[in-house]
Order: sequence, then C-alpha cells, then structure tokens
Amino acid sequence: MARCIMVQGTCSNAGKSLLCAALCRIFRQDGYRVAPFKSQNMALNSFITAGGKEMGRAQVVQAEAAGIPPDVRMNPILLKPTSDTGSQVVVMGEACGNRTAREYWGGKKALLPIVRDAYDSLAAEYDIIVIEGAGSPAEINLKQDDIVNMGLAKLVDAPVLLVGDIDRGGVFASLYGTVALLEAEEQARVRGLIVNKFRGDVELLRPGLTQLERLTGKPVVGVVPYGRFDIDDEDSLSARLDACGAPALVDIAVVRLPRLSNFTDFSPLERIEGVGVRYAGAPEQLEGADLILLPGTKSTLADLKWLRESGMEAQLLKWHAAGVPVFGVCGGYQMMGRAVSDPENTEGGGVMRGLGLLPVETVFRPVKTTAQASGAFGTVGGVLRGLSGAGASGYEIHMGETALDAGALPLIRLTRADGTSFWDGCQADSAYGTYLHGLFDMPDAAQALVQALAARRGVTLADTACDTARYKERQYDLLADTVRRALDMGYIYRILEGNG
Repeated sequence: MARCIMVQGTCSNAGKSLLCAALCRIFRQDGYRVAPFKSQNMALNSFITAGGKEMGRAQVVQAEAAGIPPDVRMNPILLKPTSDTGSQVVVMGEACGNRTAREYWGGKKALLPIVRDAYDSLAAEYDIIVIEGAGSPAEINLKQDDIVNMGLAKLVDAPVLLVGDIDRGGVFASLYGTVALLEAEEQARVRGLIVNKFRGDVELLRPGLTQLERLTGKPVVGVVPYGRFDIDDEDSLSARLDACGAPALVDIAVVRLPRLSNFTDFSPLERIEGVGVRYAGAPEQLEGADLILLPGTKSTLADLKWLRESGMEAQLLKWHAAGVPVFGVCGGYQMMGRAVSDPENTEGGGVMRGLGLLPVETVFRPVKTTAQASGAFGTVGGVLRGLSGAGASGYEIHMGETALDAGALPLIRLTRADGTSFWDGCQADSAYGTYLHGLFDMPDAAQALVQALAARRGVTLADTACDTARYKERQYDLLADTVRRALDMGYIYRILEGNG
C-alpha cells in the first residue's frame, strides 16, 4: 500500500496545486511510482481522459508531472459551478446533474465510499500518493462531513503540510490562525508549514519564521520563491486572464466570458514568438484584434445574455463585418449559431437568439458528450484557409447537440477513441466553430492559425510553434528544481516514513 502526504492551504490559490505537481515530479525523479489525488475539486477547467471520463485539470497537470496518464480515480468528485449557488456534480467522470450548494452538502456523506474506493485502488498501484486539499481546513462552518481536507487526511492517515501564500500578505497570521482553529487531533496531523510565493531575501524573514515555529509548535519546512512557470492553471483565478500582454505582430483577443471554462485551450498560442493573446472583458478591448476567440463556458445561455447586454456582441459583430475572423470553441461555437435552445431545462430552460455567424442551431440535452478525438481540418475558407489539412486532436465536453443547415460547411473530420468518425464544427465567411478543446496543443494547428493571421496583416512570423509535450516536461522539471531547493526534502521523506 502506498505511503501518502497531503498538501493543504490556508486559503484557495495558496499554491497547493503547483506544489503537489512539484512533489509528484520530485518523487518521480527520485525513482518512485507516484500518483496525485484530490477527492473533491471545484473548477471549470476540466479534461477528458482516454476513457472518456471528465476530471479536474489540476490533477491532469499533477499526473503529467508524475509521468503517468490522467486517471479519473485521481479526482473522483468534480464540481463545475453553474451559478453563485450551484454546480454540476461529476462523480467518477460522469455528470450527475446540477445541485445547489445545500443539496450537495446534504448528500455529500454518501460520496465517501466512492472517494475511499478511488483512493485505495490508486494506493494499491503506486508507491506514493500526493494528496491535495481544497480551500482551507479551518473553514469551521464546513468541517462537518469534510471529505477533502482533514476529514480525508484522517480517513487515509495522511500527514499534512500546510501552505500559506505570502504574496497576498498576512502569511504569519494565516498559518498561525489556521493551526489554532484546528482540533487537537487535526493539529497533530500538521507536520510542517510552507511559506509560498516569496519575493526577496529569505534571511529577512527568518525572525518571523522562528516565532511562527514557536507559536505553532510546527517546523517551517521551507520558503518557496515566487516563480513564473508556464503550467496550465486550474481556474479563473489565473493571473494570465488579467495580463494585458506586450505589443505583438499578431494580436489575438479572447472574450472573457463571466463563466469562461477551459481557457487553457489558448495557452499554446501565447508561446509562439510574435503572437500576443489577451483577454477582453469589455467591448472596446476587441479593437485591434487580428482574431477574436470565443471560448468555452459552463453556462452558454447566461454568457450569451451577457454578451448581448454588455455590448460585446455588437462590437464583435462590428469587427467581424470589418474582416476580423471569429473562432468559437464549444460554448463559444454554440453562441455563434442562429439559436440555442434548452427544452429540458439543462441550463435553466428557454430559447435565445445566437450571434448568427454560423448556419447552425444548438439544442441542449441532459446527456453530456465526453470523448477524446483526433483528425484533421477539411478544406477551410476565408481568412484562416491556411488551416486546411492541419492535424487536429483534443477532447469534447458538451451538453448540446448542434445541427448544421443543409449545405453548410463543416470544419474538422474527427475520429473518437471508439472508432466513430464524424464531421465537427462549422465555417462560414471567416467565422469558425468547433467542439474540440485542446486543438491548439497540436503544433500544426497552432502554427497554421497564426501564419494565416500574419499573412492577412502582412507581417512575417518565424516558425516557432513548440512541441507542447516537450515544453511541458521542461516546465515541470523547472518547477521541481525550484521547489526541491526550497524545501527540506529529507524531512519530507521522513514524514512519509512516519518519522517526521
């Protein structure tokens, strides 16, 4: 049975996910078979496994760092927010409907055997399990029936490292206060403290660290410096959404939908020299774009309404009429059609007029499509004609069924893992849409897209699209090297052996 270690945080976005990824890579580098685990994740950025199961992207990143395929057992419960008070509940990769927060908490105890079975099956196959908590273990209003922080640590007898984010300020208070709010048994599980995202001279921090150790009775295992690692972000807390970007030869604007999901679809484009990718949250921010991207969303109808009421729709249509291509992915693709309807109340019901850029109509169904698929673009017209024949690979996550008008031109010919072949997406007058997430991870597709945009603008781009898999490997190694230098890994190994 595997040994385990758990990383909990004083708050959300303290850096737990990346630290877990770093530990996964470090343990792998040291010769261990290691797997990540997070019993319950809440995020809109998700991924589809080779088996067609949906899981949180943070555990996908951690699995990649560990050198193993993503497995839905690593994230048995995924909550995908649909509103301020409700989420779609995904259990072992299958959507189980929408629940309010109260409904979910009321039935959460029934999910504990599923969590335990998923963990035990992983623990039987690996040497070490790196477990990520969620939010904070000191959320005392939610401690009853906890299955993701100290409740899980107790269930699997995991030692805990507690992480605080110094970049947001108040790290000593947050670490001390979190420990103080824990029950005695829970405090005993905390074997060490980590100060994360530090900038400056660590020696100036030393007096505070010494006093923190004295107050909590817990050793500070390390101070991890603030690092810039190009690793997929988990959710909309990502700093990249607020980045304005440097002036570039090719300017790509992604519409920042309120319920934007899987924005990591566009990360590979950011890595191409001369290309700028920025997120536009206001109509005037679309000005100057060479391409407008409409991303995925967990709530197509609500975000389509926002597009209309915010003035973003009018500006988007204005720029498209002026010759700027528009490319939609998943929910963005659905919005680009003539209409989106929800007869079975999947997203609250009703019918809405779409943007009218594509000759398609979408009807929501309660069954979610989740599959990996690969293939190639067909003959593409308009500004992005250079995509013709480019390789395409990725995954589908959608509730809707989109029907094309007779004679409408599809975009990509795909084949799923089960052998099913089909045409995906649609194109018309430099408007393009597809259900395929992860499309631009393919260097062929990414390079063909930006070169087509460069040609229209009359500029030259170097052929710099990188191999995404190799690039990620370098980033995981850089992350691991940084964290290994910062932490007392000898002490962490003693914790794993039960001696810390």
